Amino acid sequence: MTASADGFHARLDQLPARARQAFMAAVIERMLPNYALYAQMSGSGDAKVLRNVLDLAWEALAVKDAAIDFDKQAEKLAEQEPPENDDSFGARRAVEVVMALTALLDALRSEASESPRDVSRLSRDGVHAYIEMTDGADDDAERLAVRVREHPLMDDEHGFQEAVLEHVEAPLTRDALKSLRRLGRNEGVSNLGLSAEG
Repeated sequence: MTASADGFHARLDQLPARARQAFMAAVIERMLPNYALYAQMSGSGDAKVLRNVLDLAWEALAVKDAAIDFDKQAEKLAEQEPPENDDSFGARRAVEVVMALTALLDALRSEASESPRDVSRLSRDGVHAYIEMTDGADDDAERLAVRVREHPLMDDEHGFQEAVLEHVEAPLTRDALKSLRRLGRNEGVSNLGLSAEG
């Protein structure tokens, strides 16, 4: 791990619970089109369910003591996991979104402190896998590591997560949350540079 990654994680760990949850929500917001794309292409899963669960998470962040049954939402979310026998690239990215959203629900229910790091890693792992599939299939491990590190998509991922972290280090007013959500939505383009129709 690099010194800058160490510093990033230290800052993430120092955030209060609500700021950690907001960080996760914004990162997941940008991952969500990957699930929608998988659902469109495979006919498996319902992206609207994930959209609704994430909307409720944002509501919980914006409205103190919002009455949301996160156990019920977790059950709904679990039903949207891609089939275990689907090992396609799209299914693996869709699973990452479900895992990240599950981690957010866990954090909202119990303040699980590891969750922001988990969500950060899931998003980066997806970008790494995409670069490997599209650009680095013929590389040896060392060349691939350099290619991934220097790839514009990974650069964008690091820049995005840094921007989200800076956002949540500031006071999370209602307007700040709206701005953070817009940042996460990224005009419908995911961390892989993909967007789903509609």
